[in-house]
Amino acid sequence: MEEKKKHNIIVYSTPTCPYCNMAKEYFKKVGLEFREVNVAADQSAAREMIEKSGQMGVPVIDIDGDIVIGFRPDIFKELLTK
Repeated sequence: MEEKKKHNIIVYSTPTCPYCNMAKEYFKKVGLEFREVNVAADQSAAREMIEKSGQMGVPVIDIDGDIVIGFRPDIFKELLTK
């Protein structure tokens, strides 16, 4: 496998969201560090997520400034190999 580049990954999620958990498990499985932001507990983070994505649903994943809405491993892989 290619050398791992350091990525800035933020996962905006809620504790009860199954797709959020799937996204977090994906990043753990491929060995990438990420920052988890619980938007249910942090209203300023929720506003930040809405500003970035234009919507209120989770998960919203920020990969190096690119915004992905939902659990989209195909898009994650594409962005992580840029």
